[in-house]
Formats: sequence, structure tokens, C-alpha cells
Amino acid sequence: MTTFGHWLSSPWRRSAVVALAGALPVPAYPVPALWWWAPVALVPWLLLARTAPTGRRALYDGWSGGFGFMLGMHVWLVPSLHVFTLLIAALMGALWAPWGWLARRFLGGLPSGGRVAAALVVLPSGWLAIELVRSWQALGGPWGMLGSSQWQVEPALRLASVGGVWLLSLLVVSVNVAVAVLVAVPAHRVPGVAGVVTVAAVTSAGWVWAPRPDSAGRTVRIAVVQPGVIDGADARFDREEQLTRRLVGEDVDLVVWGESSIGYDLDDRPDLARRLAALSRATGADLVVNVDARRSDRPGIYKSSMLVGPEGPTGDRYDKMRLVPFGEYVPARSLLGWATSVGKAAGEDRRRGTAQVVMNTSAGVRIGPMVCFETAFPDMSRHLVEDGTSGAGGAGGGSDLLVAQSSTSTFQHSWAPAQHASLGALRAAETGRPFVHATLTGVSAVYGADGRRLGPWLGTGASTTEVFEVPLTTGVTPYVRFGDWPVQVALLVLLATALVEGARSVRTRRSAPAPLAPPARTGRAWPVRHGR
Repeated sequence: MTTFGHWLSSPWRRSAVVALAGALPVPAYPVPALWWWAPVALVPWLLLARTAPTGRRALYDGWSGGFGFMLGMHVWLVPSLHVFTLLIAALMGALWAPWGWLARRFLGGLPSGGRVAAALVVLPSGWLAIELVRSWQALGGPWGMLGSSQWQVEPALRLASVGGVWLLSLLVVSVNVAVAVLVAVPAHRVPGVAGVVTVAAVTSAGWVWAPRPDSAGRTVRIAVVQPGVIDGADARFDREEQLTRRLVGEDVDLVVWGESSIGYDLDDRPDLARRLAALSRATGADLVVNVDARRSDRPGIYKSSMLVGPEGPTGDRYDKMRLVPFGEYVPARSLLGWATSVGKAAGEDRRRGTAQVVMNTSAGVRIGPMVCFETAFPDMSRHLVEDGTSGAGGAGGGSDLLVAQSSTSTFQHSWAPAQHASLGALRAAETGRPFVHATLTGVSAVYGADGRRLGPWLGTGASTTEVFEVPLTTGVTPYVRFGDWPVQVALLVLLATALVEGARSVRTRRSAPAPLAPPARTGRAWPVRHGR
């Protein structure tokens, strides 16, 4: 055993090293945005898991690496949730335990060529199944999907229009597995090289043949209002009103305010509704605002996107459906309510909306609103677009423009605002629709229908307005049309793998030789000889 291998023989030291290996992909995301690191970032984790001495230890290696990955991706939560962040990372990290076992099963020891080839398909499928499970909103949602690290790579954005962020995750893990094979299994370099070449071919094919969004022949001017960190709902509204008045004469088609931009229900504060209507008349554009307040027409607090025109609120309203765990509600509050005493967990659960909404603006543009955390869910933006086959104000029912309202005031000095803003590029590329990410505080950004950034990012220190020229598009992408097909393929691969492994186990038990039977007793005792 090598010196390092002997040092790793301690379970605790091994778990610590694997956890560090699991955190290696994190620099591929903003702020560092080292996207080129993602295709090799999983290799150390894979190499450790394949050398696990037992299947049980491989499960622990998967769990430890998953803990490191989840903690690294959510370390900015520590100031808010304190020790609870470690508990969440440990619970969610357990999802990767089977993945560690798969790494040992297909790459451990001296694997055959068939096992190596299978690893190139099975391990990426296993990773995608994990991302599917943790994408469930009750488990925290799909923040930090591996494919989202490629948000600024143009070929990757083209592939996202075909298979969404799921396809990107699948291909990134495939390259990692292929590199691990090249490093650790030199006798089977051919499958490893074949894996890298296949991913390169798929990427090239996507770049050449993936359909591009069709121009609708129209460009709209969208204004984003970002006031910055301002304490107090009244002072915040005053600042947003002041910034919006700067847009008078700018010939804008839509003005977007950030999440929680209004702290009062507008039915209770008709004076605020009148001021908003006056802003709409002065700028010549509808406003999309966001109300975070207790409703007057139903119990509870809602976060709601509202459209306001020259006559006041138009009646178009979207209540946020997917809430941030602990930030906006506490899961199983009767059991986990103690989290409010150790961090900044929600003291009162927000209420959920029941359906997505497409709003029709006076400029003839249909907008699909989302609020904050919801931009992490690729299905939400896809559903807002999937019926809009005509585009640009035509007869379809889907949205021409995706609008997200956000606020990351608690995490201003972390990587979270930039990571959040980067998701808009993927949602735009997936749907073939431009995407507006407007923040109260954080990073505001606008992306074209191909996922490329339009104009500057407004950073966390900005308190200003910015007008973006946004070309509208028509048609739908393959991802909108066919949905999450990479996930379905991955699940079929895992099902086939389970059937093959189960059949092999049965054959092994049946072909094992019968145990030797003890000699039959005749009822007569053998004589005992005594030596002299």
C-alpha cells in the first residue's frame, strides 16, 4: 500500500479528502466562472470512489463527495442558517451514495472493456437521476446543476435548446468519466478516447444543426429598475419611483421592478396604486412590480408579480408557486421550526400560488413572470413558452418574453447573486425567448433568445435604471417541444442496468457449486486409539 493509500485507510481522513474532492466543481460556477474546469472537476472524486476497498466504503465515498459538493454550492447560506447548512448538506449529500457505488462497480480494480464502456453511459445517467431527485422543490430545488456551469459557453447554450440543462449535465459528467478512464485504466484508453470524441461530436452537431430562434422582426425596449439595499418599504418605494421617473422620454415598452419592490397590498394602499399608474402614464409603459405583503382578499402573505398600466393594476397577477425552503417557509415546521432560532429562517410561511400566468402588456408583448428561486427550475420557463408557437404577440398562448423578479439582499457579498443571474442565460437558450432578470438588490441582467447577454450586468452595488434593446423571437426550441428527454433516457439506462445486474446476480448464485455435505453418520462410533 502506498503512503497516501495507507493514510487514507482511516475512514475519517478518507471521508474528509473525498468531501474536498466533491467540492472541486464549485469554481466552475460564477463568480470564478471557470467553466473549462467542470469537464475534469469530478475526476478526483471518481478516482477515489473506484478504489474504495468495499462496496459499503464506496457508498460512503459517494455520500462524502455529495456532502462536499452541496456544502460548497450553498456555503453562502451559512450566515443565515448556521449549523443547519451542514445538516442540509449531509442529508442531500446522501443522494450521491449510490453514485459512489456505481463508480466502484464499473471502474474499480481492473475493469473489462465492457464495464468501462458501460461506465461512460451509466455514471452520467446516475448523476442525472440525482439532479432529478434534488430538483424537487421540497428538497431545495435544482440550484447548482452541473450543466448550469456552462452558461457562458456558446455551443453549450445551443445544446441547451435541444435538451435543456439536463443534456449539458449529462455531457459534462461523460467527459469526466472518460478522463478518469484515461488516467486510471490505461489498458482501456480506447473507450475513454471514444467518450471524449463522442461528446465533441455531439457538441459540434448541436452547434451546426440545432435550430436558432427565428426573429419576429421586432425589438422592444425593456427598462430594469434596481434600487439597491434600502431599509423600509416606504423608502424603497420612493427610491424606485424616483428612478422610474428618469425613464420619461426614453420610449420604453416595459418597466420591471425587482422582487419585494412593494411591501404593501395595493388594495390596502390605493395611494401607491395611483402613484404607479402615474408612473405608467409618464413613461408610456406598463410596469411589472412585485408585492410581498399580506393579502386583503385572502389569508396569508404572498409574493406576487403584478402588471400596472395607466389606469392602475390591470388585474394580471401571478402568485409565486415555488418557495425557498427556510427562506420563505420552513419544511415540516412542527419538526424543524427550531431553525428559526439559530438562523434567519422564515418566521411565517409564505403562501403558494396555484398556476402560472402569462400577462398581456399594452405594448402587445406577452410576458411570463417568475419570482426569484423559480428561475432555477427549467420546467417553469418551458411551460410559459410551450404554447406560444406564433410568438411576438401572435395568436398563441405562450409568452414572448420571460421576466424574473429577484432579490438577494441577504447574500449581497457572496457568489449567490452572480450564480442566480447566470441562470437566465440557460432559461433563454432552452426556450428561445429573451429573458429579463431584474433584482431589487443583487445582479440584474438581460439575455437574448440565444442565451447571450444583452448589455451590461447591474452589480450588487448598483442603484440605477438601465434600458435594454431586446429582439423578440418566434417558434419553439426542441427542448420546449420534447421536454426533459435526457432525463427519460438516463432513467431507461439505469433501469436496464438494474435488470442486467439483477440477472447476473441470479446466474452467479445458480452456478455456484453446492456446498460439500458432511460425512453421513452410521450410528457407530469410531474407535479411539490411545498412544503408548
